[in-house]
Amino acid sequence: MELYLIRHAIAEKEAPSGDDSLRALSEKGAKKMRQIAKGLRMLGSQFDVILSSPYVRARETAEILADVFKMNKKLEFTDSLAPMADPNLLLAEIDKRHRVNSIALVGHEPYLSRLISILVANGAEMSIALKKGGVCRVLTDDLGAARRATMHWLLTPSVLVEIANG
Repeated sequence: MELYLIRHAIAEKEAPSGDDSLRALSEKGAKKMRQIAKGLRMLGSQFDVILSSPYVRARETAEILADVFKMNKKLEFTDSLAPMADPNLLLAEIDKRHRVNSIALVGHEPYLSRLISILVANGAEMSIALKKGGVCRVLTDDLGAARRATMHWLLTPSVLVEIANG
């Protein structure tokens, strides 16, 4: 299975209400995310489903991704990708509900780095710089107890934008 771990794009500094879960993407973040998604598509990336945190900035990032990949009907939201959730619950959810070849996971830091550490290093602390709009591709045959995975690549937003622009 291919897992694409995607950090939400650049968001507002603060939501008007003060509620962190309601922070939306900035105009710059939305525009850049569209380029990032196009870069992923040019790399030949494909997803069977897109799962996203329900937080507004992640939801908007996932909606842009779904639009570029023409996957609006394959977009789902899960509390298992919220910033303070347990990554092990997400892995159990995927294992139980999503028998697919490729999945995009849109979420937050440091959650996504913890998830990568669980998959690639059996939970050992890893120093990963996943920038806003950055993408990490992980390959695994087992999301069960063994959780053996290989990090295939980690790309910055600027590299993906450059790919999109040829």
